[in-house]
Amino acid sequence: MAVPAAAPPVLVDVTDAVGGVVEVDWLALAEPLHRGLRPQMPADYGAAMRRVFAGGGRMAVALDGPDVTGLAVWRVVENTVFGRFLYVDDLVTDPSRRSSGVGRALLARCEARAVEAACARVVLDSGVQRERAHRFYFREGYAIQAFNFGKVITPSSAG
Repeated sequence: MAVPAAAPPVLVDVTDAVGGVVEVDWLALAEPLHRGLRPQMPADYGAAMRRVFAGGGRMAVALDGPDVTGLAVWRVVENTVFGRFLYVDDLVTDPSRRSSGVGRALLARCEARAVEAACARVVLDSGVQRERAHRFYFREGYAIQAFNFGKVITPSSAG
């Protein structure tokens, strides 16, 4: 007996084209899932995300009825390395919904937004410990292009 394919998730844009929040309730309901990926986010999640949106970030959520099952945050960037590209800040799926098409649908939404914005590519970073996420990105046709280096700067370390 064949297992029926799961219906694709419903995707809803939380922000409009200029970063205004058009789905306030979905933004609030996305917070617990988003904090699972980014626990360091400030206590006032709504205000923090509005700052991200004011800086060019955009957001979509995946829904199953009243539940947020995934989310993506992205922005269009232009630099000397890639030219114009869409950068995915965050892509997270509820752990109980992984391998059900949620991540694939959100990544496809990001890729469609990249085409709409005349971007040459989609770029994202993934923590070195996220091996399962890396397997997903490889399956979706993404490749490692570079190492990302970072340093936390404090007043005593600058200079």
